[in-house]
Amino acid sequence: MPSMLRPMLATPGTHVPPGDEWVHEVKWDGIRLIGESEQGRTQTRLTTRNDNDATPAWPEIATGPERDIVVDGEVIALNDAGLPDFRVLMDRMHNRDVRRAARFAERIPATYMVFDLLRLDGDLLIEEPWASRRRILEDLFESGELASWQVPPTYDDGRMLHEVTRAQGLEGIVSKRRNSRYRPGERSKDWVKLAHRYRASLVVGGWRPEVGTEGGTERLGALLVGQPTPDGLIYRGRVGSGITGKRAQRLGELLRETGRNPFAGPDVDPDGGVPSLDARGTHWVDPLLVVEVETHGTAVAAASYKGRLRQPSFIGIREDIEPKDL
Repeated sequence: MPSMLRPMLATPGTHVPPGDEWVHEVKWDGIRLIGESEQGRTQTRLTTRNDNDATPAWPEIATGPERDIVVDGEVIALNDAGLPDFRVLMDRMHNRDVRRAARFAERIPATYMVFDLLRLDGDLLIEEPWASRRRILEDLFESGELASWQVPPTYDDGRMLHEVTRAQGLEGIVSKRRNSRYRPGERSKDWVKLAHRYRASLVVGGWRPEVGTEGGTERLGALLVGQPTPDGLIYRGRVGSGITGKRAQRLGELLRETGRNPFAGPDVDPDGGVPSLDARGTHWVDPLLVVEVETHGTAVAAASYKGRLRQPSFIGIREDIEPKDL
């Protein structure tokens, strides 16, 4: 795929852009792919942001329109709660075996959410305003003949969409200027993304040393945290971002090592307890300290697929509460 057709990227924002010049879309928690079809060719070539060929992994999507077309979109799959969830796609995204890909397509069906049109019948459309590209895109897929390709709706009321996506447990929203041109491979302020994050109070059950430290020089680099339940401490994930300097030192002073894993095992935890990769090299502690973390998504989304935190960051120590208060 030539570099000029790499995906245009959105700039992280802090608020919903106001004004009629903006239009708003759901931010999908999936895998960004460029799709390229040619007249008379039955297979659509799917390419990642890094120009890697992803076509073999998505057979149900690679059967696209038999027309000269280049589109931008995101592959999604739903978790057990019916929400788009990147983690559901992880087993599929690196697969290149044709038979295995077919089995995955049966077990974990994916949908290609197509939100932009870059080329049609040999004509590049990237210098056309977003509104024009969008209008042509909607006309092309109006019939809905391709079940695995969908053109998601857009919204004029960004604040409403922001609140609704938060309430529903979706990842967030993307706001785009109606007159924006498509800038391949660039991060543009004409597109603004707002991802939902939420805070949670969790109990520390262990810590891992900072990468590169050994023996007596080990420094605290990450915490293993969980949620207390009547059946035990259910593992929720590993938190390393935000733990530096004095924070790491203070945590080290408060945590009391025991040599025993305090998290519930597979007989209690439906998600299997602490994964071996996370457990390796961990210093287990008494589950007495509560910390505040911030995680990607919403409380609904975070608890919907293996209950794991996503891109969490450490906020602080909650010395004002105890595990029994949670």
